Amino acid sequence: MWFFARDPVRDFPFELIPEPPEGGPPGPWALHRGRKKATGCPVSIFVYDVKPGAEEQTQVAKAAFKRLKTLRHPNILAYIDGLETEKCLHVVTEAVTPLGIYLKARVEAGGLKELEISWGLHQIVKALSFLVNDCSLIHNNVCMAAVFVDRAGEWKLGGLDYMYSAQGNGGGPPRKGIPELEQYDPPELADSSGRVVREKWSADMWRLGCLIWEVFNGPLPRAAALRNPGKIPKSLVPHYCELVGANPKVRPNPARFLQNCRAPGGFMSNRFVETNLFLEEIQIKEPAEKQKFFQELSKSLDAFPEDFCRHKVLPQLLTAFEFGNAGAVVLTPLFKVGKFLSAEEYQQKIIPVVVKMFSSTDRAMRIRLLQQMEQFIQYLDEPTVNTQIFPHVVHGFLDTNPAIREQTVKSMLLLAPKLNEANLNVELMKHFARLQAKDEQGPIRCNTTVCLGKIGSYLSASTRHRVLTSAFSRATKDPFAPSRVAGVLGFAATHNLYSMNDCAHKILPVLCGLTVDPEKSVRDQAFKAIRSFLSKLESVSEDPTQLEEVEKDVHAASSPGMGGAAASWAGWAVTGVSSLTSKLIRVHPTTAPAETNIPQRPTPEGVPAPAPTPVPATPTTSGHWETQEEDKDTAEDSSAADRWDDEDWGSLEEAESVLAQQDDWSTGGQVSRASQVSNSDHKPSKSPESDWSSWEAEGSWEQGWQEPSSQEPPLEGTRLASEYNWGGPESSDKGDPFATLSARPSTQPRPDSWGEDNWEGLETESRQAKAELARKKREERRREMEAKRAERKAAKGPMKLGARKLD
Repeated sequence: MWFFARDPVRDFPFELIPEPPEGGPPGPWALHRGRKKATGCPVSIFVYDVKPGAEEQTQVAKAAFKRLKTLRHPNILAYIDGLETEKCLHVVTEAVTPLGIYLKARVEAGGLKELEISWGLHQIVKALSFLVNDCSLIHNNVCMAAVFVDRAGEWKLGGLDYMYSAQGNGGGPPRKGIPELEQYDPPELADSSGRVVREKWSADMWRLGCLIWEVFNGPLPRAAALRNPGKIPKSLVPHYCELVGANPKVRPNPARFLQNCRAPGGFMSNRFVETNLFLEEIQIKEPAEKQKFFQELSKSLDAFPEDFCRHKVLPQLLTAFEFGNAGAVVLTPLFKVGKFLSAEEYQQKIIPVVVKMFSSTDRAMRIRLLQQMEQFIQYLDEPTVNTQIFPHVVHGFLDTNPAIREQTVKSMLLLAPKLNEANLNVELMKHFARLQAKDEQGPIRCNTTVCLGKIGSYLSASTRHRVLTSAFSRATKDPFAPSRVAGVLGFAATHNLYSMNDCAHKILPVLCGLTVDPEKSVRDQAFKAIRSFLSKLESVSEDPTQLEEVEKDVHAASSPGMGGAAASWAGWAVTGVSSLTSKLIRVHPTTAPAETNIPQRPTPEGVPAPAPTPVPATPTTSGHWETQEEDKDTAEDSSAADRWDDEDWGSLEEAESVLAQQDDWSTGGQVSRASQVSNSDHKPSKSPESDWSSWEAEGSWEQGWQEPSSQEPPLEGTRLASEYNWGGPESSDKGDPFATLSARPSTQPRPDSWGEDNWEGLETESRQAKAELARKKREERRREMEAKRAERKAAKGPMKLGARKLD
C-alpha cells in the first residue's frame, strides 16, 4: 500500500493570485494578493522563502510571525491565518496596500487630502502608544515600508520583524543588516558609550518624524534633510520638530503627541478625525448622542474620502438601523453614501434596508423615504415594488397628516412605471378618486390632478377612457382655483389620449364653462386650451385622412413614450406645486386658523351667507406647518423648460406662475384666501363652494360624463335663432332681431361683471333655499322647546329642602 504525503500548501484554505508581488517591507518578505478558496474574499499574503545559510533572517521572520499572531489592535495589521513549513512561511492578513504604493496612486488620481493624512498618522501614533505604554514593546522599524492601508483608507502598522521588549527581556534589539532601514535610526544609537539619557519611546518617535517627512515630501534621501520641514503643514511643524530633536529626552510620548495634535487648531483637530473617533466608540454611545451624530453626518460626507464612506461609514449606518434603533436619521447619510456604490452593491446592501424601512410605522421615516425615493427608485425591480413597497406606501393616502398624503401622491410619479395592472389601474385610481373628491386640503387635490396627468400614459386604454375625462372635469369644478387650473392643464397635457369625438362632446363643453370662471388665471388657461383643441379639430376637419394619425394613441396600450405632452409635468408637480403646498397647508395644533375673507361666488338675494366653520387642528410630527417664502428664481428656471409638444398644447410656465406667484402669494391676499379654502371643513349643508355633492360622483370616476343642467326657457316673444333670416334678401326694416332680449328682468347678472355673476346655477340656488328653509325650521323648533321648558318650570314651582317628589 502506498502512502502519499499531504502538501500543506495545497491544503491551505487561502491561495495566491498569480501576479507579481506588490512589494512589502525591505527584507525577505514578499507581499502577494490572495483570496479565500471557499468564498473568494480578498486577503493579503506575506510570503517568506526559507533559504540555506540565512538562519538569522529566518529567526527574525518567525519572530515577526509570532508577534503578529499574538498582537491584536485596531491600528495594527490584522492577522487572519498562517502556514509554517520547512520551505516557507505564509502570513495571511486583511487585504492591504503598502503606503508608498497607495500614496503614489492617490497623487495620480488628484492628490491626498490633509484630512486623510491626519487620520492616518493618528492611527499610527495610537498603535505606537499601545505598543510602548501598554505592551512595553519597541517597534524599532517605523517607516514608510512598515505602514499599510486597507480598503477603507485606514492606516495599519506592520513590519514587526525587529520588535523587542522595552524591559530587556530576551536581549536587545535584533540586528537589521539592511541599509534601507538603518537610515531611519536616531543619531543616539551611534553613541556606544551609553551616556545618552533617553526614554524607551525616543527611537520610535524619531522614526515617526521620518515617516511624517516622507508622507509629505517623498522618500528621505538622508538624515540631514529632516531639518527642512518642506511641505509639512504649519499646524504640524512644531510637533514634528519635537520628534526629530537631537535630544532624545525631550521627544514626547506617543500619547502626549496625540494630545498636542488634537488641541484646538491642531493638525488632528478636524471633523474627519472626530467622526472616526465617534464611529470607533459608537457601540457605547448614548442614543441621544447617536441621533445627533447621524443628523450632522450628512453635512460632512461630501468632504470625506469615497472609500471611507463606502467601507466604514456605510456598515455603521446599516448596523445602527438594524440593531441600534436609529430610526429615520440614518436615511439621509445612507442615501448619500449609496451614490458611491455600484448597482450590484446597492442591491445587496441598501435595497434590503429600504424595503424593511417601508414597513415601519414611524411617520418621520415614512415621509423621508417618500421624499428621497428618487435616489433609489432606479434600483427597485417591479416585483419588489408591487409586493413589498406599494402595499405599505398606499396607506399614506389614508393618513391624517396632510404632508404624508401629499408626499404619497407625488411618489406615484416614480412608482407608476413599475406598478402592475391591478395596482395601477384599480388600486391607485381608487385612492386618487377619493383624494380628488373628498380631501380637505386643496393643494393635495391639486397635486392629485397633476400626478394623474403625468401618469396618464401608463394607464391602460380602458382606464384612460373611463378615468381621465371624468377626473379632469371634476377638477374644473373644484372650489380651489389652482385645482381648476390643474384640471385644464391635465386636459391639455394628455390631449393625444382623447378621440376627436370626446374632444368635441366632452372636453370642449367643460372648457367653455371655465371661460366665465371668477379667477382670471383659470379663464386664461381655459381659452388657451380651447384654442389648441379647436385647432386640432379644425386640422382634422380640413384633412380627414389625419384622423387615424391623430388618434393613434387613444386605443394604444400603456407606454411611457406616449405621454410626450405630459413629460414636462414632472418638474411642475414636484417643484412648483410642492412649494405651493408647503406654503398653503398650515396646521396649528393648539389654535384654529384665523378667519379670513374667502372670495366666494355670489349668493342669491335674500339668502344669508353661511357662517365659516372652524377647522380642528390636525396633529403633526413637527408641531405645525410653517408658511415658507416661494423661491421665485427657482420657479422661473424650472418653468423655462416646460414645453408640452410642438403643437403648443399650453405652457406650464403660466400655470406655474399661477400656482406659485399668483398676485404674490406671500403678500397675504391670495395666501389667506387659498389657505382658508384649502383648510375649510367641507360640509354639504354649509357653503356652496364646499358642497362636494355637486361634483360628478364622490370617490368614483366610473359615473361617466355628466350632461349640463337644463337652461331657462326663453322669455315670451323671444324667437329662436333658426327663425331669423341670417343672410337672405329679406328687407331689413323688421328691426333688430335681438331687441326683444332687452326685456329680460333686471335681476339677471350683467355679462361684463365677473364679481356679480351667479356661477353656481339653479342647483346652487335650490340648495341654498333648502338650507334657508331648514334653518327656519330649526329656529321655530328651538323657540317651541324653550317655551315648553318655561311652562314646566312655572308649573312645578320651587322645591323644599328634604321634600320627596311624588308621582
